[in-house]
Amino acid sequence: MIVLGIDPGMAETGFGVVRSAGSRFRALSHGVISTPPGDPAEQRLAEIQREVAALIGAHEPDALAIEDLYVGRNPRTVLLVGQARGAVMAACGQAGVPVAAYAPAEIKTAVCGFGRAEKSQVAQMVSAILGLAQPPHTTHAADALAVAICHSQRGRRNPPTELAG
Repeated sequence: MIVLGIDPGMAETGFGVVRSAGSRFRALSHGVISTPPGDPAEQRLAEIQREVAALIGAHEPDALAIEDLYVGRNPRTVLLVGQARGAVMAACGQAGVPVAAYAPAEIKTAVCGFGRAEKSQVAQMVSAILGLAQPPHTTHAADALAVAICHSQRGRRNPPTELAG
């Protein structure tokens, strides 16, 4: 199974592509989609959608797993992340790729065994699970790989959180 994991954000959307076979995992690709902060929101969202569509075309994932919104203290951040999630989901809808969403604590538990793990712990465990020589260069890419691993582990056993529509 090939899963495209996404850590959505307006400035940087992390992505990670993971192939799983049984309990074995291999990273096929990971990185970030960056959008210039000075560009209008509609152009930034279109860029995220285009880049995700290109990733879908290149890797032909069986599913896309995305991190659920984390409601923090800044409502503007929540809005921007929600818009980025929408751009990602639109690319999936156009390509016919199913989307599963996972809460941050569920992702951390799947990868680290602890739902309140620090970002550095997530990056280290992602590296260990995937056999990477070093952790991904950004926390966004590490988080996206973690989302893909979570879906690969849990998506088969438990139905994922359905996205509200």
